[in-house]
Amino acid sequence: MKGANLHKANLWGASLERANLTRAKLTETDLRSANLGGANLSYADLTGARLRGANLRYATLHNTNLTGVR
Repeated sequence: MKGANLHKANLWGASLERANLTRAKLTETDLRSANLGGANLSYADLTGARLRGANLRYATLHNTNLTGVR
């Protein structure tokens, strides 16, 4: 899913463990309770995303935009 446009997607509770989301557009995406453990989110844009309860353990967040994340 490298470079995917997931703007405003409903990914509540999704299993994205070890997913390659490099440069993905996840703006205003609902990622509550999603499993992003070990995912690569380098250079991804998560502006305004909802992350409450999401698992980010071991996720790569190098140069990730987390502006306004809730």
